[in-house]
Amino acid sequence: MSGKPRLTYLNGRGRMESIRWLLGAAGVEFEEVYLETKEQYEKLIKDGFLLFQQVPLVEIDGMKMVQTRAIMSYIAGKHNLHGKDLKERALIDMYVEGISDLMQMILMFPFSPPDAKEKNLESIKERATNRYFPVFEKVLKQHGQDFLVGNKFSWADVQLMEAILAVEEKVPDVLSGFPQLQVFKSKMSNMPTIKKFLQPGSPRKPPPDAHYVETVLKIFKK
Repeated sequence: MSGKPRLTYLNGRGRMESIRWLLGAAGVEFEEVYLETKEQYEKLIKDGFLLFQQVPLVEIDGMKMVQTRAIMSYIAGKHNLHGKDLKERALIDMYVEGISDLMQMILMFPFSPPDAKEKNLESIKERATNRYFPVFEKVLKQHGQDFLVGNKFSWADVQLMEAILAVEEKVPDVLSGFPQLQVFKSKMSNMPTIKKFLQPGSPRKPPPDAHYVETVLKIFKK
């Protein structure tokens, strides 16, 4: 086995996408194994790979890690993306938690019943523009730096960039009232590792389609 982290999930975004983003931003190459059947998933559980019977699964540094937050915290710590001290780490964690709340809505959107899609899309737009993005607009303005915490690229910046692009796919003009976030997005897009991750052919996954939703339901539905 190579020294690269090995990611086991579906061939789609889901809960693994933020992990892909963080590894990509850290400049880490990784391998992926895609689940396509319920049997593959059940075999992972039977073989004791999934501590809580859930994916994502990331095999890294001799560990079989589950739980998205724990995996990302480890990667951020290993690659110096988790702040220089306890206070910075607390701020990064706080921002990441906030962004995760917004990302959870985006994650669940493809599984909305057809008659609820418009309402759920409106909820994402409302939360992004009234609750979450104003916070980061204010943080960047008051902090006066290129990054959210200290003056160094962190896990929080990666998560915010992912969230901005995910919301823009659904609401293209969502940043129109947020000049600081527009500048932030432009600067992040030009960071070498993120620029590479945003290129066609990178491990970044496309927005979920009907096939992805069908595969998720087939594998995980009880």
